[in-house]
Amino acid sequence: MRPLNLIITGFGTYCQRTQINLELLGNQGLYLITGDTGSGKTTIFDAITYALYGNVNGQNRSVGMIRSTFAGPETPTEVELTFEYRGKTYLVKRNPEYERLSKRGDSVTKQLAEATLFMPDGNVITGQSKVSAAIKDLLGLDANQFSRIVMIAQGDFQRLLMEDTETRQKIFRETFKTDY
Repeated sequence: MRPLNLIITGFGTYCQRTQINLELLGNQGLYLITGDTGSGKTTIFDAITYALYGNVNGQNRSVGMIRSTFAGPETPTEVELTFEYRGKTYLVKRNPEYERLSKRGDSVTKQLAEATLFMPDGNVITGQSKVSAAIKDLLGLDANQFSRIVMIAQGDFQRLLMEDTETRQKIFRETFKTDY
């Protein structure tokens, strides 16, 4: 799976609509995201994981915490990820439940959580659990495996290195499908 484009709005440290063109990083398969503390590196990982699975990385964060504290009720909270897998391009859009301005008047209403996956053949899958299940089937990884293996966030790489041999073997067997 190669992320191509990420659009984040009202998500974590990204209050305004922010587009990250990951195609500019090339197609070598390994990306290093660096920056100062608090610059939004982990939020990029969270946004990709959230777009795919409806979850965020880490034990100290939850989906209920992803709405930017700087976003007003007029700013949506949503993530859009375009990615390539086995030569085909997919688009997934997802938003959590949050309060937004109502379409009529100045009151605030609840925006329900939504998810949509646009398949390369033109089919569209909607619904939080259906999209998450389709992504799991497509990539062969659940959210936990994806977070531990594909995207190694701050401190997690060291934790992987410090795991006992049996745990590391299990992780790598799941990753590279060498269970047998």
